[in-house]
Amino acid sequence: MGKKRIVKKTTSGVNQELRARALGRAPKKKVEKGILNIQSTYNNTMLSLADEKGNIIIWASAGSIGFKGARKGTPYAASKVAELVAEKARMVGLKNISINVKGVGSGRESAVRSFLANEFALDTIRDVTPIPHNGPKPPKPRRV
Repeated sequence: MGKKRIVKKTTSGVNQELRARALGRAPKKKVEKGILNIQSTYNNTMLSLADEKGNIIIWASAGSIGFKGARKGTPYAASKVAELVAEKARMVGLKNISINVKGVGSGRESAVRSFLANEFALDTIRDVTPIPHNGPKPPKPRRV
């Protein structure tokens, strides 16, 4: 019968093939000032880098670099996505950045910290999470 082979899969972190493919598709457009939009939900963290007019140049999410399931919403996944976007931003020539953070997920702060670790000149950090002014209509009183 022969020996049985045991193949160990490493699903704990970033898929290197997906990361390399994302870095290979860097845009040709050169930008010095940009706006980084971070959307952090309970299930995923998405980052998009736009120029001053609002046109998206670079984007990445935790799912796009190989995280699956509940791991997509973790701070570790958010920091890895931010590192990837920062690396792409260096290729584009970005120097100054404004950051908009949206959402209530756990990856908000770690995404900002790991992006700023790459020494970009920071203009502003804004929280643009939508807040309802009156919320939904309350339920009717119970009739017994």
